[in-house]
Amino acid sequence: MSKKLSMDELNRLDVSTYKSSEKFPYVIVLDDIRSMNNIGSAFRTGDAFKCAAIHLCGITAQPPHREISKTALGADESVDWVYFEDGASSRQALRAAGYHIVCVEQVQGSVSLEEFKPLKNQKYAFVFGNEVFGVNDEWIQEADFSLEIPQFGTKHSLNVSVSMGIVIWDFVSKIIV
Repeated sequence: MSKKLSMDELNRLDVSTYKSSEKFPYVIVLDDIRSMNNIGSAFRTGDAFKCAAIHLCGITAQPPHREISKTALGADESVDWVYFEDGASSRQALRAAGYHIVCVEQVQGSVSLEEFKPLKNQKYAFVFGNEVFGVNDEWIQEADFSLEIPQFGTKHSLNVSVSMGIVIWDFVSKIIV
């Protein structure tokens, strides 16, 4: 019979060890995200999958904030983040640091997630857009490509935090093999 693992058995890193540990080669970009619950979820996903950093752009709220912390459960203290007033500033910083910019959006010519083959030793920035309007057209025009999560039901979108979890887990699982 199975039993749940205790916190000690999980061997989780403490915040200082996490901060000094090697991260996977990706950044989460949140552009004009309205919901602080979604922002907090991004921090938890980033922490779970050792994100290099999170870029918070435009109207996206920044820590410290009670509503972000409520969902982040401390990940807003472990994951590095940078705020940019606009997407252009974030794109400029990402390009200068050698990141491939990848929008997560349904666009003409997008790459289906199962077809995505990340290159080892390359850095990726995954851009997630506003809950209502999606990824801003400027990001889409400037991106190296866009990824699309296949969906089979009547709805044609997922909550942004769900999309983050799917895309980031997929990326990490493909680069650690």
